Amino acid sequence: MATKIRLMRMGKIRTPYFRIVVTDSRKARNGLSIEEIGRYAPGQEPSLIEVNSDRALYWLGTGALPTPAVEAILKVTGDWQKHKGLPGTEGTLRVAAPKPPKSVAYEAAVKQAMDEPKEGATTLKKKAQEKLAAKANPVVEETPAPAAESVVEEAPVAAEETPAVVEDAPAAEVVAEATPEAAAE
Repeated sequence: MATKIRLMRMGKIRTPYFRIVVTDSRKARNGLSIEEIGRYAPGQEPSLIEVNSDRALYWLGTGALPTPAVEAILKVTGDWQKHKGLPGTEGTLRVAAPKPPKSVAYEAAVKQAMDEPKEGATTLKKKAQEKLAAKANPVVEETPAPAAESVVEEAPVAAEETPAVVEDAPAAEVVAEATPEAAAE
């Protein structure tokens, strides 16, 4: 029986995950396998590669042929070099830095929340806060400029005086003479 070491595809549509399996070469890609010797997840950074070196070397020693993809994975782990007797048996496998436990991050967040109260969480509502600020600092309204008041007052006074001077003129002419804009037209 011709055995192969190949990848069995698992996972979702765009997130592949592979098992490294030893299987009969005549079986389908995801068909029945003899043994699972590792796993490979290319979607992570760095890629997750786990290979049981003892079992991989056993199957390579019995004549199982790896596919090109599995051969590349075995070169990264150093198992291919061990099997062939080549230098570089330590491999070039990169390992991700260990993640700190979630409890550490939780405790740090709780400590930070206790040290600094956040704005808005422990204060009055915004409108109530604005009312208190308005009471504490009353806004003084500015009086309009005296020149603006005199212009507004002069126009009505002139209109009132004009009819008294011209008593015989009709009302339309009096209004026209009283306002300078109407006189210009």
